[in-house]
Amino acid sequence: MKIARYLMRNTALVNIPKQIERFSKYSPSPLSMKQFLDFGSANACEKTSFVFLRQELPVRLANIMKEVDFLPDKMLCTPSLQLLQSWYAQSLMEIVEFQEKNPDDGKVLSNFTEALVNIRNRHNNVIPTMAQGVIEYKESFGVDPVTNQNVQYFLDRFYMSRISIRMLINQHTLIFEGSRNPAHPKHIGSIDPNCDVVEVVKDACESSKMLCDQYYLASPEVIIKQVNAKAVGQPLHIVYVPSHLYHMLFELFKNAMRATVETHESCPSLPPIEVMVSLGDEDLTIKMLDRGGGVPLRKIDRLFSYMYSTAPRPVMDNSLNAPLAGFGYGLPISRLYAKYFQGDLQLYSMEGYGTSAVIYLKALSTESVERLPVFNKSAWRHYQTSIEADDWCMPSKEPKKLGKYNVKV
Repeated sequence: MKIARYLMRNTALVNIPKQIERFSKYSPSPLSMKQFLDFGSANACEKTSFVFLRQELPVRLANIMKEVDFLPDKMLCTPSLQLLQSWYAQSLMEIVEFQEKNPDDGKVLSNFTEALVNIRNRHNNVIPTMAQGVIEYKESFGVDPVTNQNVQYFLDRFYMSRISIRMLINQHTLIFEGSRNPAHPKHIGSIDPNCDVVEVVKDACESSKMLCDQYYLASPEVIIKQVNAKAVGQPLHIVYVPSHLYHMLFELFKNAMRATVETHESCPSLPPIEVMVSLGDEDLTIKMLDRGGGVPLRKIDRLFSYMYSTAPRPVMDNSLNAPLAGFGYGLPISRLYAKYFQGDLQLYSMEGYGTSAVIYLKALSTESVERLPVFNKSAWRHYQTSIEADDWCMPSKEPKKLGKYNVKV
């Protein structure tokens, strides 16, 4: 038996590159929020979902696994990256096993759902594991501009791929596994067809205030205003994934509150954080303004960089306490959540005063379409590009004194 298991395991290992090559030749099929909604609410057929996912999930996994190979060799050799690659390879092969299975067999459908739950659980720690690999690489070898550019490009795509894969898995398991949340019976999987945006803002605000009070024994007041240009006086509702929106808002509130408290720690009172939520014909926009001292323009891009973080290295444990600073991935991951359905997250800062953070979401479910990475020649070329010399003059640290000329006679 041991020999048989050994042979089977090694056969699977040999087949992994073939399967990656096979499925990476296909492009992922992006779905709109409306398609997610229509399928889950009216035409929820487990067979249809099974047939789609057994093809689509390997395609999404294989596309991003092809790009992993373009990371620096020394980064790929870190224990964290080795572990992460093994997770992805195992998950790919587990789904591939269902390629020839009969969709009319109820046992097959049940096993498939169980496999998806196992895959989701296996990938729970992908973000901190990848972050740990980046830290291990930086501490051992340092970072040059080309590596920084390639790793930033890769991680944006890698984490976006992860968001999309979890979205597909969550939709299938929540709809067909019978694990609907009794607190949200009208949700279609993880999607709220009538998401009350202001309520999500309030939830994220309360959680952030609790955390801020826990660490600083104080927290600023939050003023929330709303404008509905489509239906004056009516609540702001859109089709969206509340957990995604909450993730973005919690990160922004957390940053705004920390900056406000630390900037005004010697003041008798804290200035409030102002939030404006506006719904138009195309966009739903959430603007958060704090008076936390702001950030210099030079440092804005660093806030979205995976390779640059001033936060102390977090301890990897199972603690229930959420730290106010972790790997420094909060903002870049939040921006990916916004971009996932064609939105965006931007920061506008006034050094010495404060920062405005703006989340843009699509107001229409037909326009909220998944933004997915695909491995093709354009992606390949990006990893081959080197940093070229700047074609603009760079200011010297010691400008020439043009008012004086030392003329030797």
